[in-house]
Amino acid sequence: MAETCHNCSALITKNFCSNCGQKKYKRIDKKYIWDELQYTLFHTNKGFLYSIKKILRNPGKTAMEFINGHRVNHYKPILLVFILSGIATFISYKLLKLKVVMNEYFTQKNINSNQMEDFMNFLSSYTSIIMLLMIPLFALSTWIAFKKWGHNYYEHLVINAYILSFYTLISIIFIYPVMYFYRHSPNVFFLITQISMLLVPFILFWFFKEFYKNKPIKSIVLKVLAVIGLAIIGYMFFSMLLAFISISIYK
Repeated sequence: MAETCHNCSALITKNFCSNCGQKKYKRIDKKYIWDELQYTLFHTNKGFLYSIKKILRNPGKTAMEFINGHRVNHYKPILLVFILSGIATFISYKLLKLKVVMNEYFTQKNINSNQMEDFMNFLSSYTSIIMLLMIPLFALSTWIAFKKWGHNYYEHLVINAYILSFYTLISIIFIYPVMYFYRHSPNVFFLITQISMLLVPFILFWFFKEFYKNKPIKSIVLKVLAVIGLAIIGYMFFSMLLAFISISIYK
């Protein structure tokens, strides 16, 4: 049923005004407030939880859908990384007590923990920002490796946002619970961390295998190996830069 827009007085024939974009008038009641809270906090009706479900099922296919224009139901991938990294940081430092475990680990290894403690303080304060800064770095690696297959650097930013979101979700759901169980055993705790890093090549292969459905598996394997090599080099430089910045801040 058509009605007049309460914002610009244009005629509304559907759910939104075609002139100003405002939603069709609805009286503010309990359902209205609940819907707004869901939309504001999680965009659960067409966003946050929907994207998480799709990413967990098939991150490569989900990224391809988003890049190809199927975006209305999805949460923004860069924002999703930011939120998930915030959740992961909270779990790491508040529930897993990562700083405490780190200090105990360095004490056992007779390593001077003062500088490492400063570094951990820096990481805990800026984790979400650091995660976002890592996306352009890894995007450069995947763009160089897959450059001939048609996607530009900015599309690779989105690709890496989905890869990082998937890895963070896997960590939150599967890896962190195991780490919590061994939080009083620093050596085992860090062994689990190292083992979890071994998942990365398999995640990359599965992601790009589903993203580039029509490409030969052998080509995907070779390009993933190239990505890993480039990412390791870039990560080393990035880590040294972060260490330098943290030392400068806490000097």
